[in-house]
Amino acid sequence: MPPPTEDALYALSQFLVADAPVGDTLQRVVEISVEAVPTALFAGLTMLDDDERATTAVFTDDRAPQIDAEQYRAGRGPCLDAWRTRTTVRLEDLARSHATYPEFSRACVDRGVRSTLSLPLVTADRGMGALNLYSECAAGFGSEDERRGRELASAASAVLANAVAYWGALELGQQLCEAMASRAVIEQAKGVLMSASPLLSADDAFDLLRRAAQRERVKVREVAARVVRRRSIAPGG
Repeated sequence: MPPPTEDALYALSQFLVADAPVGDTLQRVVEISVEAVPTALFAGLTMLDDDERATTAVFTDDRAPQIDAEQYRAGRGPCLDAWRTRTTVRLEDLARSHATYPEFSRACVDRGVRSTLSLPLVTADRGMGALNLYSECAAGFGSEDERRGRELASAASAVLANAVAYWGALELGQQLCEAMASRAVIEQAKGVLMSASPLLSADDAFDLLRRAAQRERVKVREVAARVVRRRSIAPGG
């Protein structure tokens, strides 16, 4: 059972941005959001990268950045509109033709997503990004989910505002880029492990990386980079 919204909000309120890299903090934000909204299959966070381009900075499932990439390429989508207009955008059934966001809708349906909820992250009347939730059910998000999502987005906005204030906008952007690069290396390493052991799931592959990192007392991305490096220099690799 997911924790009550109050527990999720309390967890968000306890973040100390100086205790962990920004990327790790925001990753925990999306994880808490999925845990708190029962119908959310996965979540992602839309923000700007160092080149002022929209990107899915952190996510709980690889499908989030894949779906979002289509709206970024098209320049239109619910995550972008939630950010730009600072309003919540709820899409009920993406399997039906959706003239407003055709590229986004097709990407969702192709990956088993039927409805979405995009919530703006706002600090001092400035749109900082959007928290995006995805459901495999049509009309997966009701009014109560929207209310809960707005509370989570508000708390996440406070975390983000604190991070900007503490680290500064430039360093924040650099940390996010590093977080995304780390995520890419981890995904590569998972692919290498799954290719070597076809019965291994993505979660199992990540667990192997995590346990190795714990044993060696290093970060998961360091173990992942080593796995990828070894694969690249292997005979025939």
